[in-house]
Amino acid sequence: MRRKTGFVWQEIYMWHDTGTHAGVLPPGVPIQPGTHAENPETKRRFKNLLEISGLYQQLHHIEAYHASEEDILRVHTQDYLNQIKAMSDETGGDAGMLTPFGKGGFEIATLAAGGVMAAVDAVLDGKIDNAYALVRPPGHHAEPDMGKGFCLFSNAAIAAKYAQAKRGIEKIAFVDWDVHHGNGAEKIFWNDPTVLTISIHQDRCFPPDSGDLCDNGEGAGAGYNINIPLPPGSGVDAYEAVYDRVVIPALHKFKPDLIIIPSGFDAGAHDPLGRMMMHSEGYRSLTRKMLAVADEICSGRIVLCHEGGYNDATVPFFGLAVMETLSSIKTETEDPFMALFEGLAGQELQPHQDQLIKEAEKLLNNLPE
Repeated sequence: MRRKTGFVWQEIYMWHDTGTHAGVLPPGVPIQPGTHAENPETKRRFKNLLEISGLYQQLHHIEAYHASEEDILRVHTQDYLNQIKAMSDETGGDAGMLTPFGKGGFEIATLAAGGVMAAVDAVLDGKIDNAYALVRPPGHHAEPDMGKGFCLFSNAAIAAKYAQAKRGIEKIAFVDWDVHHGNGAEKIFWNDPTVLTISIHQDRCFPPDSGDLCDNGEGAGAGYNINIPLPPGSGVDAYEAVYDRVVIPALHKFKPDLIIIPSGFDAGAHDPLGRMMMHSEGYRSLTRKMLAVADEICSGRIVLCHEGGYNDATVPFFGLAVMETLSSIKTETEDPFMALFEGLAGQELQPHQDQLIKEAEKLLNNLPE
């Protein structure tokens, strides 16, 4: 059965300017100038592949709108908002740790946050079954008072707070499959028992010293933050085991009214900023699992918002697999990288990965009923 899948896309997202960099660092002797890792190419190619595959034309366009200052201030501090706006009105600047942006970046960032809010609106209004917001700049590293890791505003958190404040949603779960730790949501909802934050990430990849198993929430939020820091080199079977043994049981126990997935594709094989081995069929399987659990516990209400993913050749195929699964529409476009990636040594669950997952399973005991 086909699902009505919404899609948020605005060309202006691609105009967010991260400037001249060398990967993630600013240039300057001895670092030769180059291209910033978070540039438009992976996102634009993702959208382009959807179009040439014929799937884009079968999705339901969702018009983004700008998040208001009221929306942003549910998550971020007034001082931080003022700082970003002031720099944006001039020539741009850096929002914090590795988060450059150009003139007008504030307005693009509010449209990115508003794009995720619009996706949430469309799902909650029943206009569509699920949605993907292909927004930029990304958001899952941004903290209340600073930007991190290319992220200006915490797009998913802003949308979650909006859903609770304005749309009558009580409980929300985050399932972040980006290769880097979802530190933003962790910090924002650290003491909040109404939001379950789950991050499946490469151990100690980014941010530094972040995302440990023992970081489990505090106060009223104790038990509601679950980190699964997989060892570098984890393959599809490790991710499958994490979802079957930790993520899905946690969602059944928490019973959210809405699921938000910060969707980074940098856990894919050959990504320059990660060392994992996911492939398109792996992402297809995880999406299928998430749709099934959403159908069981929250009337299928699920929204994905784009985060990382830096291999411009492979990310579009990961994205296409996710979009085909969300919509239940299989195109004739096949992933030419599949044979290479599924043949990588270590795709099977390894003993040291299994041991880490066993430790993560114990966190389910800390999650209140």
